Amino acid sequence: MHKIHHLNCVEILAPTGDRAIGNCTVLQLKDKLILLDAGIGLQDNTIETSRFTPSLIQAIGLKLDPNLAAINQFKNKGLDPNCVTDIVVTHLDCDHISGLVDFPKARVHLSQEEYQNYLSDNPRYIRALTSHNPTLIQYQPSTCIWNGLEVRKVAIEGVEIYLTPLFGHTLGHCGVIYYADAQWWFYIGDAYYIREELSNALHPVHELTTVRADDNTLRLESLKRIKQFISDYPEVNVYGYHDYSEFLLRK
Repeated sequence: MHKIHHLNCVEILAPTGDRAIGNCTVLQLKDKLILLDAGIGLQDNTIETSRFTPSLIQAIGLKLDPNLAAINQFKNKGLDPNCVTDIVVTHLDCDHISGLVDFPKARVHLSQEEYQNYLSDNPRYIRALTSHNPTLIQYQPSTCIWNGLEVRKVAIEGVEIYLTPLFGHTLGHCGVIYYADAQWWFYIGDAYYIREELSNALHPVHELTTVRADDNTLRLESLKRIKQFISDYPEVNVYGYHDYSEFLLRK
């Protein structure tokens, strides 16, 4: 049985006044560790060494703290960072991939569409965050369907794990579906910032998610898909990256 750890690797005071975090999930297998998104790494959690500009830090509302870096939290939990063999990323925004450099030997799994978006002139990305040249494994569209969702099987031995398109926030943003602890989990990344987006169309966070979306029409379609999925498959554990209340339920 695989053990699951949930680490808060980001602290944000959002423009809406809400607290946002970064829930990096760790799957502990017998012989390795798999990380779902990498949070903000050690280098970027100190203002003097950060690859983020001061204006970006202020605009996002980031609270930098080296103790939040996944590599430090691994050590505090008695986990060996050298055992991280693979990192599955929902997308390539800075608060999801800054920590990749702390695990330089890990293979990075992502959708083909996201990497193409990353290579474009899209100003949302910080290309320096992959300057250590990690091994990137890209996944193309698939004809495989799981519970009504297109799924792309991730090439990691010893665990069932899939990428599923939830485009909109970025043009290649994906959720991650995995089986661990005798149940299915659906990690939706930034498809919503807080779960209340699914039920409250008037919440002010919609203004932020709309502005941050590469394609807001696709974002709304992804939200609708998640909402329907939760209704149809209540036995699957669905959670996002930024919602602190969801994190408290699983930490």
